[in-house]
Amino acid sequence: MATTNIYLNFKNQTEAAFMFYKSVFGGEFEGTIGRFGDMPVVPDAPVLSEADKNLIMHICLPILGGVRLMGTDAPESVGFHVTMGNNVHISLHPDTRDETEKLFALLSTGGTVDMPLQEMFWGDYFGSCTDQFGVHWMFNCESKK
Repeated sequence: MATTNIYLNFKNQTEAAFMFYKSVFGGEFEGTIGRFGDMPVVPDAPVLSEADKNLIMHICLPILGGVRLMGTDAPESVGFHVTMGNNVHISLHPDTRDETEKLFALLSTGGTVDMPLQEMFWGDYFGSCTDQFGVHWMFNCESKK
């Protein structure tokens, strides 16, 4: 079933923020807590420092009404620059690639494609864009095996 989630970007504070949110909402983190050091090495990508390898790449906490609060650190060493306004994304998880591609095309019209839809190392079809009004969108469609 398709879902929508809230995705937060932090400047090296994701772990502290999500421990706080967990103390507020209760519950358990969903899935594993992915760290930047868990990513496969990509040719020509910036080399991560040991400190950056320990930063959170992805974390998920179910909160209220089926909504998941998701987050990541955004290390400047790999080109991220967090400012108020780009630190929140609406993360859509459509059921099919066709629906993902349709929504991506419509929302990116007149805006900016930040990352084209593509297969990712975690096994899903992912991309992101900023719409013509400056709202940031992420798309993650589980690949059907």
